[in-house]
Amino acid sequence: MASRIVRSLAPAVAALALAAAAAAQGVSAPVPARLSFAEAVRRAAGGSPVVELAGLRTDAARARVGQARAALLPGLAAGAGWVNRTFNKNSLGIQFPSLGGFSLPELIGPFNTYDSRLQVTQTLLDFSAVGRVRAARAEVTSSTALGGAVAEGAAAGAAAAYLRGARAAAVVTARIADSALAAELVTLAVAQKTAGVSSAIDVTRARTQLVTAEGALLVARNQLDRARIDLARVLGLDPAAPPGFADTLSATLPVISLPDGRDAIVALALTARPDLVAEVAQGDAARRAQSAIAAERLPRIGVEADYGTNGPTLASSIGTGQVALQVSLPILDGWRRERRADEQRAQVRASDVRARDLHQQIVADVDGALLDLASAEAQQAIAAERLKLASDELSQARERFKAGVAGNIEVIDAQASLLRARDSDIDARFAAASARVALARAAGQARILH
Repeated sequence: MASRIVRSLAPAVAALALAAAAAAQGVSAPVPARLSFAEAVRRAAGGSPVVELAGLRTDAARARVGQARAALLPGLAAGAGWVNRTFNKNSLGIQFPSLGGFSLPELIGPFNTYDSRLQVTQTLLDFSAVGRVRAARAEVTSSTALGGAVAEGAAAGAAAAYLRGARAAAVVTARIADSALAAELVTLAVAQKTAGVSSAIDVTRARTQLVTAEGALLVARNQLDRARIDLARVLGLDPAAPPGFADTLSATLPVISLPDGRDAIVALALTARPDLVAEVAQGDAARRAQSAIAAERLPRIGVEADYGTNGPTLASSIGTGQVALQVSLPILDGWRRERRADEQRAQVRASDVRARDLHQQIVADVDGALLDLASAEAQQAIAAERLKLASDELSQARERFKAGVAGNIEVIDAQASLLRARDSDIDARFAAASARVALARAAGQARILH
């Protein structure tokens, strides 16, 4: 059994030897990058794929502001054309009398017309266009806030993925300790049997525990590798080279900076939650769009001017131009405008309902996270005490087995109790850390977790 343990450790020893040799030769060993918790959160909030896509949506919203503003800016167009045509003089509805027996033919032409022109247009007054610009700007505010909400979600998702990885690493450490303890108990059982103070069944039981511990270690290592891949996907990294975990699942991971007291945290959340800011901005955009539709009933004033050359030949063309002032007043469009206004009013009311519901949801999120955190911290203290007692129990059981006053059943039972205590301690630390992440997310502070 001891040789099997040595064989299982041989690859790790060889890897360490290669790393040492590479360092001695001045060559860096190809080890995967190790990220701290704060680095993972910062990377997810600033450059993960979902955050990048949210930024592109904000860029598109800013572009729509320019599109709406174009209706208020000057327009410039240039054109040139050549026409060769004939026409029927009778189609004009004008009778040309004959003079001295001579009259115009019915078909006139063909003749050429050359025309080149530069045209300028400018809107002088358009309340509806102004309203559409304001609505587009409100959409940018909403899109920016939605991008913040996406960044919050990405940061919280990366924090959760990192904590799952740190938990998996803690489980691997615990299983390694279980395997080492099981190997030590096998050695002790063999020695006791050789000394004639225990039976062969004690050795068999100890070896069974060692095999079980080795199997649990394999599962734990697989879960750790999966957690590294999951973190790489959350961060948008290459899953073929997933990062390692620089931080351990300590009792204080992660650290959050929040005001004291439930009311202060709720007040912070109601001002800092980007999803609520986005919903309020979306409602403002809907109201401005409604105002823009109503402004379509008002007069629109614009000016148009053009200048160019016109004539039957290029050489004989002369300069011509015009200036026009146009006033338009919409009167009736089949009540399409009224129905569009009704649609916008419905969207405004829907946004108000969502904002009110989100306000209540934020308060519930904070209260629930505070309850979970208080419970998890209490469980963490109990789990730490349980782990200490289980360790003492195992130590006492080993001493009794060494003294020959008890079989290794007591040791195996104490070993199983220690394994459960270790798992409970890991679960309690993980629950407390997850509750802190949930509280930061509820308060809109997930992006500054560290």
